[in-house]
Amino acid sequence: MTGLAHSSMPTQVGLLAGRAVKRILRQPAQLVFPVLFPLILLGVNASGLAAATSVPGFPAASYLDFALAIPFMQGALFAALNGGQDLARDIQGGFLDRLAMTPMSGAALLTGQLGGALFMGVISAVLYLVVGIAFGAGIASGVGGALVLLALAIVISSAFACFGTFVALRAGTGEAVQGFFPLFFVLLFLSSAFYPRDLIEQDWFATVATYNPVSYMVEGIRSLVITGWDGQALAQAFGISAIAIVGFLALSARALRTRLVRT
Repeated sequence: MTGLAHSSMPTQVGLLAGRAVKRILRQPAQLVFPVLFPLILLGVNASGLAAATSVPGFPAASYLDFALAIPFMQGALFAALNGGQDLARDIQGGFLDRLAMTPMSGAALLTGQLGGALFMGVISAVLYLVVGIAFGAGIASGVGGALVLLALAIVISSAFACFGTFVALRAGTGEAVQGFFPLFFVLLFLSSAFYPRDLIEQDWFATVATYNPVSYMVEGIRSLVITGWDGQALAQAFGISAIAIVGFLALSARALRTRLVRT
């Protein structure tokens, strides 16, 4: 990292992102388990909930097609968790304090720290898509839709990673980041990830799923798999994710300034 602070911003981002990626590669468990766990859960759901496709109005003939969006969301959650924990370790270990004594750009720090999470997001998204197709999932939107699906999955991963970054900067501990992980799973289970919103019979559940932004992220991915090109679903998924990225990056920048001032 010698000369990092005196380099151009793209160089700073590249070096910090490369450092984040190398740290993940040096800890295989940080990459393997978050990638494999959603696939295992997908297999369990696809076989155990297959009977749901016989419900009148169910949007897919195969529950695998319907559930393929779930691992993409879970991969984004793990990316946020690991990215936030890595940043928290940098804070606790004094790395951020050392960078604070240099003229390094705060924007470069935030962008570079997201590199590891985005790396995980890309690897997991490609794997989930390949495995899903290999086991018989169809992509109704074709090859172009598959590429858009990967792009949307990466944008969603970025949104969750920005949230993880904000929590790490605000709290400064890995424990705080871990504490939000159950909340992520609650948001996923209280969305339309496992059952279509229009078929949910419990009014309170349907209401929560409707106001839950995770539902629209899931439905954006799902639309490319089982519907084809649904402009509204894609606009909502990309739009909500973009708003989350901008909002949490702004909050992260503010938290970073506060932390550097304290330093």
